[in-house]
Amino acid sequence: MERMPALEAVKNAIKMEGITKRFGSVVANNAINLELHEGEILSLLGENGSGKTTLMNMLSGIYYPDEGQIYIHDKPVTIASPKDAFDNGIGMIHQHFKLVDVFTATENIILGLNEGGKMNLKEAGKRIKEISQKYGFEIDPEQKVYNMSVSQKQTVEIVKVLYRGADILILDEPTAVLTPQETDRLFAVMRNMQKDGKSLIIITHKLHEVLDVSDRVAILRKGEYIGDVLTKDADQQSLTDMMVGRAVSLNINRPLPVDPKPRLEVKGLTVYDELGVKRLDNINFTAYSGEILGIAGVAGSGQRELLEAISGLYPIAQGSIIYHNPKTNQTGDLAGKDPLEIQKAGISMAFVPEDRLGMGLVGSMGMTGNMMLRSWRKNKGMFLDKKEPERVANEVWKELEVVTPSIDFPVRRMSGGNVQKVLVGREIAQDPAVLMTAYAVRGLDINTSYTIYNLLTAEKMKGVAVIYVGEDLDVLLELCDRLLVLCGGQVSGVVDARTTDKRQVGVLMTRVGGKNNEE
Repeated sequence: MERMPALEAVKNAIKMEGITKRFGSVVANNAINLELHEGEILSLLGENGSGKTTLMNMLSGIYYPDEGQIYIHDKPVTIASPKDAFDNGIGMIHQHFKLVDVFTATENIILGLNEGGKMNLKEAGKRIKEISQKYGFEIDPEQKVYNMSVSQKQTVEIVKVLYRGADILILDEPTAVLTPQETDRLFAVMRNMQKDGKSLIIITHKLHEVLDVSDRVAILRKGEYIGDVLTKDADQQSLTDMMVGRAVSLNINRPLPVDPKPRLEVKGLTVYDELGVKRLDNINFTAYSGEILGIAGVAGSGQRELLEAISGLYPIAQGSIIYHNPKTNQTGDLAGKDPLEIQKAGISMAFVPEDRLGMGLVGSMGMTGNMMLRSWRKNKGMFLDKKEPERVANEVWKELEVVTPSIDFPVRRMSGGNVQKVLVGREIAQDPAVLMTAYAVRGLDINTSYTIYNLLTAEKMKGVAVIYVGEDLDVLLELCDRLLVLCGGQVSGVVDARTTDKRQVGVLMTRVGGKNNEE
């Protein structure tokens, strides 16, 4: 959408003037001035911790600004609660969904509404179908949430705010857990809503998506508004430079592996979930020292189960996981061992899980406490030694530029990118021989993502066997040395990431029962 020739002809759906929000001594937003035009898709861009979500949380009534004024359709308003936001036609779809699993789509959508009299599920379902047909949603009003995919749950969240009459929608990292096909469907729906006169703000770190779906990009840096640019006048490099405040290289360094040796041999690995469904079927591959082995596949192909099985977190039905110890030159089978037994056996392995706060870190603790989770068993006396964890915490804080007031600040109050830096930094500090990462850059800004890529490459050059599960095929092809492709819990191929192309990998990602041997 091109800017109107006469500025006064542009009508604002939202205007924020001088918005400031502090959390103690931390200024999350400092005198922000932001406009969303009617019928526009605006991308809000910034590094992790730049204040994007905080700013949008003030529009949705979760936070209240310390200073400044918000205007909706040029009228000054007070938004002190989510109800105030809904009353002003604002609906926010959060990154983490707020649904009741045992309820149907319809029940979740009308939950909390006071429409007078008895709740009429039939009428509500009819209205939900009308909304779905109008904008192109695929939704079954009677389906239970616990039976839904991630994209279906997101659809329920979007329909929920439309059902309540929202004409301004805020989507926080809406594509973080979607496949490329699901992302395309979401963007088609967003364009349909725009054609209907809705105004949308999308928070995303994926610059190709920013350029694809938005009309204009507004950029925050360290809690301050830097400026805006029409999407047609921007590219990934210019947006990154504005976001970071300096020129940033968007090239991933990929040196050739030096003297690779087998570090981890997986043979005939088969696992079932708690319902008896086979999640991995006869998996075979070898991870070598000094290389990055990428794991590619559509969501739910067995990536999570594979890493958790190797690390002792997922029960193994059949197969072996042979570890080659670089210090002793001895081998041992990890199959059947839990994480503590793996550690006691002297196996040097680090794992960055997909669930950062649920599995990786303790949110209420600071960096020091979370570093101690890896070392407390080494204490010989009855008192914990905090000197080494404090040293590691300070090292990670400084070297990875973690944005936090102190090393004792609770990690759950940090931005997603800083949480990930703490987690990756802690695991690397263990000096592992095998480093496994699951979606290490999911939800991270481009600058932080490249910091993580460089860290993984540095570990590779130290002779570490790095196993990288990712969802961005372009990054997998640029970062990794080899790609193991999973489809339906089976290996459909192992390819050289330097010589293959996206089309070949895409075919393997959808080819069930393909080759189960390394190429």
